[in-house]
Amino acid sequence: MSVQRLEQFRERIRQELDRTVDFWVKHSHDPEHGGFFTCLSRDGRVYDELKYVWLQGRQVWMYCRLYRTVPRFHTEEILEAAKAGGAFLRKHARVGGSSGLWKCAFCLTRDGRAVKIQRTIFSECFYVLGLDELSRVTGDRDMQVEAEQMMEKVVHWVQEDPSGLGRPQLPGDTPSSSMAVPMMLLCLVQQLSEGRGPPTALKYQRVGQWCVQQILMHLQRGGMAVLENVSVDGAELQGCQGRLQNPGHALEAGWFLLQYTSQWGLQDLQDTAIRSFIEGPFHSGWDPDHGGLFYFRDVDGHCPTQLEWSMKLWWPHCEALVAFLMAYAHTRRPELLECFTQVYDYTFKHFPDAQSGEWFGYLTQEGKVVLDFKGGPFKGFFHVPRCLLMCENMLDQILGRDQDQVPDQDQVKSQN
Repeated sequence: MSVQRLEQFRERIRQELDRTVDFWVKHSHDPEHGGFFTCLSRDGRVYDELKYVWLQGRQVWMYCRLYRTVPRFHTEEILEAAKAGGAFLRKHARVGGSSGLWKCAFCLTRDGRAVKIQRTIFSECFYVLGLDELSRVTGDRDMQVEAEQMMEKVVHWVQEDPSGLGRPQLPGDTPSSSMAVPMMLLCLVQQLSEGRGPPTALKYQRVGQWCVQQILMHLQRGGMAVLENVSVDGAELQGCQGRLQNPGHALEAGWFLLQYTSQWGLQDLQDTAIRSFIEGPFHSGWDPDHGGLFYFRDVDGHCPTQLEWSMKLWWPHCEALVAFLMAYAHTRRPELLECFTQVYDYTFKHFPDAQSGEWFGYLTQEGKVVLDFKGGPFKGFFHVPRCLLMCENMLDQILGRDQDQVPDQDQVKSQN
């Protein structure tokens, strides 16, 4: 593969990041109450004023990461929007309960009144993510402490006592472990530890090790399959729940593990991350007839019970782009760059909206747009810009440091 082709990737990715940021800056800010509208139609019109806490936290984090790390986004407009989003979260997201003002609402009215609470950890997790990154930009030590205190509460719920989540244990329910939980905690460990030196890294080391161990429990069938749900002791569950595979989650877990290996220098874990969490789920999750990644798969080949299993969603493709480019950056194996190219070609053909900007999120199996809104309760300003930012940075590093190691097409063919 030529350097010119990698330069083309980088330029397109850079352009898409600029267009995506521009879309959300133009359409999502609420100047009256603070925070962000996330239910945006194709052209950016607000079709629902509900504000989803996990998406508020994600947008604060994304704005701050862009402001802090990319000179062209170091603007007063982005900074002030991030501050307004953080202030909205701190004022409204936490709701009262028996354990104090710690549980976060799932969604709020436009002016911040709680509408719904979920019995999960994810609103709280993105509260931590957003406030910690905002504290790095503003230098607000109290905000950083608040994020760390919320992290302590999340870890307590996950590892010690889940009763604070309000989820009763019913007699017919088999206790299980969802891979989403340790993945999210590992993401927070990396966020809170990043750049803060050995004392902070050591503070969260045990939690990080627990997360990695929990993620690896989902590697089943002799290392040939990543299952979304397993028993609490790492055994395969019976029925549809136990056979469920989510290729996007596996790929995301793969690059989370790669980041962890970079921090702690774990070669064996790097190999497992690439082979079992990136390459395997990609090849088993790719649609051979129409291209793109299926949303869900059944490990035994049955039809998944999720009605949307065959759809092609934006975020698994974002995770695949990050995972393969990061895996290539770690190993310089040319076949990983070829997989990145395969995902890139499908993604940039189907998801970006040349007319209005940003990306469509939901395609049919054949690759046709089925829902044309740009944001909703689950799609906000996060997966697309995070992917584009990370890929732009990794391509800069590959092109800047190791142009002489970029494989040509003959090398790729000879190794496939």
